[in-house]
Amino acid sequence: MSTGVEIRDEVETFGYLAEFETPDELVAASHAAYEAGYRKINAYTPFPVHGLAKAVGFEKSYVPLVTLIGGIAGMIGGYGFQFWTTVIDYPLDVGGRPLHSWVSFVPITFEATILGAAGAAVLGMLALNGLPQPWHPLYNVPAFDRASQDRFFLSIRSDDPKFDADATNEFLIGLKPLEVHDVPPYPVKD
Repeated sequence: MSTGVEIRDEVETFGYLAEFETPDELVAASHAAYEAGYRKINAYTPFPVHGLAKAVGFEKSYVPLVTLIGGIAGMIGGYGFQFWTTVIDYPLDVGGRPLHSWVSFVPITFEATILGAAGAAVLGMLALNGLPQPWHPLYNVPAFDRASQDRFFLSIRSDDPKFDADATNEFLIGLKPLEVHDVPPYPVKD
């Protein structure tokens, strides 16, 4: 009798991590992995490397769109708040001036636009990057500590449609890395 719940085996590996000595080797390996059909790949470097984002298949960032939406929301919110307080909620007739004096609303509207855009940019960048991320399976690989110092890494995840443990390992070895690491999916107990 079926309960309707699919029981899956535990994942044996998060994927593989290839370690390279130079950024040029990493870019070439990233191009080769993408051309071989791998799509769930990522590269880790201690500094920005020109052409690496394109090599791993990264094409579009949504941070500018999130920033625009935040700026528009800030502008509408800033102007709307001023309009509400001076025209609707607490109208004061001072010297016969109009209640809706839009020119005096411009500085606050501008500042609210900047505040909304900046806040949305920061929060959007964090959310789209999946941050904060206090733990990641790559932290199980001791050599990965050098990703922020002097080594360059290419990872291929096991949930990639083309991933086959033996074939992917052989493919990475063929790229001539310093070493290929198997990445365990769960924290390693000391």
